[in-house]
Amino acid sequence: MINNVVLVGRITRDPELRYTPQNQAVATFSLAVNRQFKNANGEREADFINCVIWRQQAENLANWAKKGALIGVTGRIQTRNYENQQGQRVYVTEVVADSFQMLESRSAREGMGGGTSAGSYSAPSQSTNNTPRPQTNNNNATPNLGRDADPFGSSPMEISDDDLPF
Repeated sequence: MINNVVLVGRITRDPELRYTPQNQAVATFSLAVNRQFKNANGEREADFINCVIWRQQAENLANWAKKGALIGVTGRIQTRNYENQQGQRVYVTEVVADSFQMLESRSAREGMGGGTSAGSYSAPSQSTNNTPRPQTNNNNATPNLGRDADPFGSSPMEISDDDLPF
């Protein structure tokens, strides 16, 4: 059976970081995720999805992601239940996030301009492998990544029809 969730949305409030009695970090947050269609009034609606994330990822989320941050989340749906103070059984369905990724720069989120999703600032990579992390550029200048230059030079490529596989 498959239980995979991939979400992209904005955090609706600052993540709430707590620790269990066993000193495990846990953060709860809510994501606003736009629906793919518009309602009868022509407006796009959003779903507000409750999420929980554990351990080091929870601490990273609480340190880096604030209200309004655009993030991507991967995880699974989980349903739990408990008895409230009135003796009623309460069911809670939430996304248990395995990992998250910041999807925009801090300067873009704060409206300072000069930043893009691959701009001068990047949060630490949240992947579990040991890939190198992007460096933070402290002078707020957008680095020249050579994207403006023509990768093929100034002359057009000459390809004969015999070289094409189709």
